[in-house]
Amino acid sequence: MLTIGSFQFEVPFVQAALSGYSDLAMRRQARRHGCPYTINEVVLDKTVVEKGKKQRRILNVAEDDHPVGGQLMGADPELFGPAAAAMAEAGYDIIDINFGCPVKKVLGRCRGGFHLSQPDVAIDIIRRVYDAVGKTHPVTVKMRRGMDDTPESERNFFEILDGAFSSGVSAVTVHGRTVRQRYIGPSQWPFLTKVKKHVGDRTILGSGDLFSAKACLSMISETGVDGVTIARGCIGHPWIFQDCIALHQDKALPPPPSIAQQREAIANHFADAIEVHGDTLACRIMRKFGIKYAEHHPHDLDVRNAFVAVKSPQDFHAVLDKWYDPNTDWPAPIRKEGHGDLVAAGATT
Repeated sequence: MLTIGSFQFEVPFVQAALSGYSDLAMRRQARRHGCPYTINEVVLDKTVVEKGKKQRRILNVAEDDHPVGGQLMGADPELFGPAAAAMAEAGYDIIDINFGCPVKKVLGRCRGGFHLSQPDVAIDIIRRVYDAVGKTHPVTVKMRRGMDDTPESERNFFEILDGAFSSGVSAVTVHGRTVRQRYIGPSQWPFLTKVKKHVGDRTILGSGDLFSAKACLSMISETGVDGVTIARGCIGHPWIFQDCIALHQDKALPPPPSIAQQREAIANHFADAIEVHGDTLACRIMRKFGIKYAEHHPHDLDVRNAFVAVKSPQDFHAVLDKWYDPNTDWPAPIRKEGHGDLVAAGATT
């Protein structure tokens, strides 16, 4: 089992927080396909504490969305505690702190991965969040392996890591790239091995280059981490969770999703997106998901172009009717590994 504070999960596979993606609709998709724990897209601490439409949306946790993590990001340590308390009170089960986002705009505002360059501030943030909610809710931290490849950066990483667990944090997720790398080059899995050996029986989740069930299981077996958080690899690919579960249980991989299974999943996702966002915004959001869902179709480029052209719910359903008709004699879908290369740059975690 994967243990995060008071929560125990039968399988060690988590849907990561993905900015611009992991909304309620995507989280429901992950749960339908076996994911036991999902994390909301990252939100700014100041947005959580300032009254308004955005605050109300963030603090509206659906009854069927549990257990769910709320991920916080910001620059001012004093805002993290009140924001964490508000999210816990609203119904988030676990509070996660983002020290990993590598986006240039985020770094320029001293948020996300920037905190890996200032251990004192990072540990202060962690302690404030724990003091605010730690007695009732697990607190977790998301990190990259440092700002860059310098020895100083690695020392800062381990100072923050040790400070996090000393402060009462239940688990830490470590992405195997540096902040400066963003998504260029491979994730350094040997660093995860080093981290896990360093912390012993404390919970470490790994992240980075997890685009297939085989990769997820390999990361666990090769590095010793307690679980994995799947980020870009589950966009438009919720089946990765059922694949992971099969391999975790020493079963054969299920066959690639049939056209009928793809249609059902996409239709459910779209219906949830409309419920959450309304028709207009749901169509815009689902275009980028459609690009990823299309990769599983035997006519992937044609389907991708059809999704990109969607402007209304009628357009979206027309794509399903044309390209996902289960009565059409489609070529058999082929399992595609490592399909995350084409993910839009906005998918940050």
